[in-house]
Amino acid sequence: MPADPALPVDAAQAARDFVDTVRRIEKDELTFPLPGSGRTAERFAALQCVAEAGLCTARLVEGHVDATAILAELGGSAPSVGELWGVWAAEPPGEGLVATREGQGWVLNGLKQYCSGAHTCTRALVTARVGESRRLFAVEVDAERCRPAEGSWQAVGMAGSDTPDVRFTNVPATAVGAPEAYVRRPGFWHGGIGVAACWYGGAVAASRVLRDAAAGRAEPHTDAHLGAVDVQLHAAAALLEQAAAEIDADPRDEEGGAQLRAMRVRAFVESVCRTVLDHVGRATGAGPLCHDAAHARTVADLTVYIRQHHAERELAGVGAYLARPEDSR
Repeated sequence: MPADPALPVDAAQAARDFVDTVRRIEKDELTFPLPGSGRTAERFAALQCVAEAGLCTARLVEGHVDATAILAELGGSAPSVGELWGVWAAEPPGEGLVATREGQGWVLNGLKQYCSGAHTCTRALVTARVGESRRLFAVEVDAERCRPAEGSWQAVGMAGSDTPDVRFTNVPATAVGAPEAYVRRPGFWHGGIGVAACWYGGAVAASRVLRDAAAGRAEPHTDAHLGAVDVQLHAAAALLEQAAAEIDADPRDEEGGAQLRAMRVRAFVESVCRTVLDHVGRATGAGPLCHDAAHARTVADLTVYIRQHHAERELAGVGAYLARPEDSR
């Protein structure tokens, strides 16, 4: 599927790279093993690799491979050749989507926020309200019934991820899993760590200018910044590797550790990204941000991408989880 000619330059390039990456997946040139398959570390490494090359592309690819994992876990049909999937499951305050019965199926109406790849995806998994519960649905992204809201994505960072709000009007939908199954499945938490692997890849990419600066001159302050960055990245890589091993050891979360693991990993990797951006900026100054377009884009993109982690609110969630009685965890 060609990129929409109306897309801005960054979004059009990310869309092309997204299409190319999915084609490589279909040809088995690039592999994203399912979480818990015994090869979760390979999955995280693949996400990291894509993110190092471009965070906006990684955001789109992560959605496609996450959709593949969700469909496998909830008994849906695997993506067909040529399909480009997104997962549009943000639930911020506001109108949201409502699902209603129509014959033997469902239709969706309302506004869905933060729909990455809205102009490129051909299919999507979306969450919608059914009475008091939330349910996951598969939809075809129809240009007439799924209309991106003009002006709703004004981001500078992650501009290329093409993440506007989308207005759904009588969109036919197929339920995937039971009510609340999307958030109650173990893979919900495994997938959250996959996003952190993308953040980590962005931090590695952002650190390159610092490595180049340190290699180009002997200067103790630059070396100190590089040392601090290396320690942080090493720790994040080790934590992602440990998380992958733990997921593979208990893919169905029979021991109940998936939620806390994901919250911890995401919080730590987010903090590493912030630390890396700070050290790189302090060590290299304005030069790379002003004269190196790729670096400037990575810094802007990563700054926005890690805000999928909701800072102190999520740290409070870790604390509240730990404060619960042992038998309620």
